[in-house]
Amino acid sequence: MSDQSKIADLVHQEYEKLKRASRRQFLGQVSMGLGAAALGSLMSAEQAVAAASKTPLSPLQGSIDPLHFAPKAKRVIFLCMAGGPSHLETFDHKPQLAKMDGKAMPESYTKGQPIAQLQGKELKAMGPQKKFSRHGKSGLLISDWLPHIGSVADEICVVKSMVTEQINHDPAHTFMNTGTAISGRPSMGSWVNYGLGSMTEELPGFCVLVSEAKSRNPQPIASRQWSSGFLPSKYSGVELNSIGDPVHYVKNPPGISRTQQEHLISAVKDLNRLRDQEHHDPEIESRIAQYELAFKMQMAVPELTDLADEPKEVLEMYGATPGDGTFASNCLMARRLAERGVRFIHLYHRGWDHHDGLIKHMDACCKTADQATAALIKDLKQRGMLEDTLVVWGGEFGRTPMSQRGSGRDHHIKGFSMFMAGGGVKGGTTYGETDELGYHAVEDIVNVRDLHATMLHLLGIDHQRLTVKYQGLDVKLTGVEHGTRVVKDIIA
Repeated sequence: MSDQSKIADLVHQEYEKLKRASRRQFLGQVSMGLGAAALGSLMSAEQAVAAASKTPLSPLQGSIDPLHFAPKAKRVIFLCMAGGPSHLETFDHKPQLAKMDGKAMPESYTKGQPIAQLQGKELKAMGPQKKFSRHGKSGLLISDWLPHIGSVADEICVVKSMVTEQINHDPAHTFMNTGTAISGRPSMGSWVNYGLGSMTEELPGFCVLVSEAKSRNPQPIASRQWSSGFLPSKYSGVELNSIGDPVHYVKNPPGISRTQQEHLISAVKDLNRLRDQEHHDPEIESRIAQYELAFKMQMAVPELTDLADEPKEVLEMYGATPGDGTFASNCLMARRLAERGVRFIHLYHRGWDHHDGLIKHMDACCKTADQATAALIKDLKQRGMLEDTLVVWGGEFGRTPMSQRGSGRDHHIKGFSMFMAGGGVKGGTTYGETDELGYHAVEDIVNVRDLHATMLHLLGIDHQRLTVKYQGLDVKLTGVEHGTRVVKDIIA
């Protein structure tokens, strides 16, 4: 008898025994190889990922238990200055570039290098457009455009040697958020929530807020930047509105009581449970969890957004008018979300794409971001939360030392600055350097994936071990490259 005939006979025998069983039960009890193959053909890619990754059912349960290391941070607040702020006007002081102002850039710097919009143009050096001053006991050099951040200089670590791999905005955001330029991968907030679980049942574990500086060309931010990708959708970021109701339709319609709403949610959950028994689809489990979360948010969100308990001096410290949609209000909301157990909070502040009018637009952007950023750090510290909250500040890339249109800077990926504060990071320090003109990162280079690995390490996660089987690969936030490292020198 041929192998195929033997398999067919085995299947027939098993089928007779299991006539009353569901198709999936039947396949699961046939020989392991045959059953797994058939089951795999029935499952969607998302189901296969969830099954392989042993996705936890409870939002409070992470996939990593116990943690790989003792964590220094419990949560992350990521402040993205979307558009790419110039490192040369913020944290990277370059006196030699000032001396080169208006002169031709040496070809040794630029030949064969990726340039976004300056191809074929005459490349002239553009000196820093603002003075730098020393701040704090550490004496950190920070641009005079950021005096408030200067006031928290001893809390921050400036990484001056960042590099990335994508030179245009959307793919650069995708790379910063997911560790790859391939769309459809999980964002870092989703990975963190998948690995650690949430700290609250009343609010999403991953929240997003977007604001805009009244500046040049606020680049759009797509919602896929906070997608869970191939992870179950319950790990996706939830965007809260900066103006008006933070969540649309979170309130019950007129005439519907909370008890009635609870009965409705219970009935929908029962229907979804019946469906799940038949199809065993992890997305149904996510849907059940999201309905339950939405019900709990009906109580939690109004309390979250009621700022009557915020003292006047706190509002003044942030420069916030509650509900006005500004970065300042979003920073205050970020602190309130952190207090209530949200694991990952991502703020996008749009408007930093300064191809021209750099002085005018840096004025606008820094006025909206500087005070609020410093206030958030001070506020967290006053409440004893900074030590276990990792704050990250920066854009998707930096800007060129060469001028564009005579008054601005082009996109730049070969060297730029970001800073981190709290969460186990050494304050009052700098790490890495760019060359004397701020073009190439030349000392202690930090790739975006290194940033991710360090962030996960501070949260107690070994980036090599936070993986999900997808399309035959053990996929992780930090990719498959072997050179990715934790930047241990910046850890306290």
